[in-house]
Amino acid sequence: MSPADRSWRYARRGRAPRSRARRYAEYALTLAMLLALLAVVTRLERLQTRTLGGHAIVNDGDSLTLDGERIRLRGIDAPEYLQTCTRAGRDYPCGREARQALQTALGAGKLACQGWERDKFDRLLAVCTAGAVDLNRRQVENGWAVSYGDYLDAERQARAARRGVWAGEFERPRDWRQRHGHAGEAEHGAMGAMMNWLRQLVVW
Repeated sequence: MSPADRSWRYARRGRAPRSRARRYAEYALTLAMLLALLAVVTRLERLQTRTLGGHAIVNDGDSLTLDGERIRLRGIDAPEYLQTCTRAGRDYPCGREARQALQTALGAGKLACQGWERDKFDRLLAVCTAGAVDLNRRQVENGWAVSYGDYLDAERQARAARRGVWAGEFERPRDWRQRHGHAGEAEHGAMGAMMNWLRQLVVW
């Protein structure tokens, strides 16, 4: 059958013959879709909840390193390590005291941190416990961190009792970071979680 006859036959059936280039393009598109699906599955695996335990190095009042994993305590914001506050008319290193408070709280029992979300700095946002003590809540209750998307009730209690930084005057850590040119981060609420979730899906 001649090429003209084949074209006439396909035309009668309402379709044109597929060229070799078109077939290759369809194969390439199929392969691209499979690779994209594999990438999404790989990213979703990273979103699974992780539970870590072991010896921790406390970095500051709301972050630590556990088994090589950088962890940010979710829902709270502690003074930065170099931040100072005012108490009884004098400046004091509230950032260092917040770090010491977290270090002391670790002695309450076996440490475990659980979370799935990562912030823009690739730190795991987690709730950490030492024995039966919720370290995130403990830092806020004792006045060494403020609410950052969670634990607002604990902040109110600390403020009323004038514990920790509430015993004097202080700048909220987020404002201190902004004033000193440090990169900001979204609060750990629903909107922040959505942004982090999308970032984890699309960023390698």
